[in-house]
Amino acid sequence: MIENVPGTLPFVKDGKLRALAITSAHRLPLVGDLPTMQEAGVAGYEMVGWNGIFVPKDTPPDIAGKLHDVLAKVLNSDAVKKQMADLGAEPVGNPQPEFAAFVKSESVRWGAIIREKGIKPE
Repeated sequence: MIENVPGTLPFVKDGKLRALAITSAHRLPLVGDLPTMQEAGVAGYEMVGWNGIFVPKDTPPDIAGKLHDVLAKVLNSDAVKKQMADLGAEPVGNPQPEFAAFVKSESVRWGAIIREKGIKPE
């Protein structure tokens, strides 16, 4: 199965699961001996789990900007970075235009895969 690091790492550490590879493009310091999928022989493979905060499209830009600034400050604080790293997660808190471009690229990427494979909701 493919699952996120914070959700599975406790089971790996307890010996209940055996991790084979990390799906990101780089190794995680928390499990530095675990190869990436590319290192394990799956060329070009990269998939990361991510979370984001969204607001309604008619939210005033100054409100959205303030929310972003507060969240970015929290995500970039040493305490939160350490706590997330201990879980195997990497906080980003990138600028709004950069995050919007990322979301769009993910939509294009996964939309193409969904169409190619004929995936339908059940």
